Amino acid sequence: MVVNGSIQGGVSNGSMKEELVDELGIEHKKIQVNGITMHVAEKGGGPAIVFLHGFPELWYSWRHQIHAFASLGYRAIAPDLRGYGDTDAPELVAEYTCFHLVGDVVALLDLLGEEQVYLVAHDMGAVLGWNLCLFRPDRVKAFVSLSVPFRPRNPNFKPIPTLRSFFGDDYYMCRFQEPGKMEAEIAEYDTKYVLKKILTERSPNPPLIPKENPFGIPDKDAPMITLPSWFTEEDLDYYANKYRDKGFNGPLNNYRTLDL
Repeated sequence: MVVNGSIQGGVSNGSMKEELVDELGIEHKKIQVNGITMHVAEKGGGPAIVFLHGFPELWYSWRHQIHAFASLGYRAIAPDLRGYGDTDAPELVAEYTCFHLVGDVVALLDLLGEEQVYLVAHDMGAVLGWNLCLFRPDRVKAFVSLSVPFRPRNPNFKPIPTLRSFFGDDYYMCRFQEPGKMEAEIAEYDTKYVLKKILTERSPNPPLIPKENPFGIPDKDAPMITLPSWFTEEDLDYYANKYRDKGFNGPLNNYRTLDL
């Protein structure tokens, strides 16, 4: 919970709103935490592992790990983070600060009755994971960070201007900063195509989104984008449907608070 800019415990009136079990045995809950309704997927019992997804991802990114760790005697927990999927997406950028995001996770742990957890996180979820370790180390037994190393804050160098100085205005985080602009550009394309383009990108170069033809729509003679063997068309459809329903404003707002 965010109280005067500090991370406190979970919302005292947090409650379960919905519960269902899908065909794969994963339990899905809608719960009230930190002023929002959060969707959480979980399976198993025992020591808890919390999985935090990145962008453009969802709880679904951890579906295989949920099954694997539940079978090994762990309680595997994967929320849709603030702004994503079936979790609420506040409109205001100011409601996506690190304090709000960490507060969501602390409130989630409180409601689920977990004092300490193992934490596994990827991409922007890893940024949240590092902040949770900084603000509430008492709630984390161990942290596995995927793709994002720890970067301490430097009061003299804010993240976005620093990234812009290295990679230019077209660097993806820089392009995400103006509210509504990237959402409008994505809306000009098919959501499924944009997600497919992002999720299958394998270039070792810094990820840029040029202002002209930002998602590289190919001409009719260009080869089709092929999915890797571990990511099916059904998987892509799941992401596309959720992002069509929710939109990109919430996920992109996570990037718009990096300098706050």
